[in-house]
Amino acid sequence: MSTTLAQWLTTDRPASRLQARFVRLNLSFRALVANRLALVGLLIVLALVAMALIGPFFAGSPTDQVLANRLLPPSADHWFGTDELGRDILSRVVHGSQITVRIVLMVSLIVGPVGLTIGIVAGYFGGWVDAALMRITDIFLSLPRLVLALAFVAALGTGINNAIIAIAVTSWPPYARLARAETLSIRNSDFVRMAELQGASTLRILFNHIAPLCFASVVVRLTFDMSGTILIAAGLGFLGLGAQPPQPEWGLMVAAGRQYVLDQWWVATIPGIAIFIASLGFNLLGDGLRDVFDARSS
Repeated sequence: MSTTLAQWLTTDRPASRLQARFVRLNLSFRALVANRLALVGLLIVLALVAMALIGPFFAGSPTDQVLANRLLPPSADHWFGTDELGRDILSRVVHGSQITVRIVLMVSLIVGPVGLTIGIVAGYFGGWVDAALMRITDIFLSLPRLVLALAFVAALGTGINNAIIAIAVTSWPPYARLARAETLSIRNSDFVRMAELQGASTLRILFNHIAPLCFASVVVRLTFDMSGTILIAAGLGFLGLGAQPPQPEWGLMVAAGRQYVLDQWWVATIPGIAIFIASLGFNLLGDGLRDVFDARSS
């Protein structure tokens, strides 16, 4: 059965569109795994997702306070030590991964479709539509993401949900620019002209013919930007504008432990290392995906 499946996935003459998609997916996965750094990034991301999904079932409560255990160093009882309120840092890091994955996932689900839609509409129609949408995009691009996110959070109020909205509002312009550039390169292609001559609607052309060709580039850019999303979310938490105590958000944990960094280094360092590893994983994975999907790099 395994040999038959392997042949089905590696054939150079797919019998159906579904098989062709699986063959292409198999080739892409093999190319990704062949890149060692990309494989490391993929394993880090999978470990982060697994920790967010099943880790909290095995870790203790992140809010249990035992003042007698304040600022204990890493040991067999508390692998990552305890914080200023006697809470287990390992448990808080594990539960904090849920917040990180949630922020990354929600921001990606918002900025990807929004940026893709704006970009393909601007690139396909051109003229005043393109000019208007790109000038709005330029306004957002001219401002630093973190500063703009701080402004939106200050207007919306603190909290994880408002932080997600603020990060998403400031993150969509690069995707719009990328999708527009891709659309400009293919809008006069023969298959697009053929679809127009056959009477296909504008929406069908945009989302059935153009958007799929822009999708790979957007996914690669999304993967790269996930590390930036983690850093901005941690920055908002550090400044007290994102997650609020007693939530175990990594940036908030770093902020709470900064006054103990010289004597009890683990309080701020451990969540800082978690931020670094998660960001590194997405960067390595994004670099591998770029090599897989960018035909010009092969």
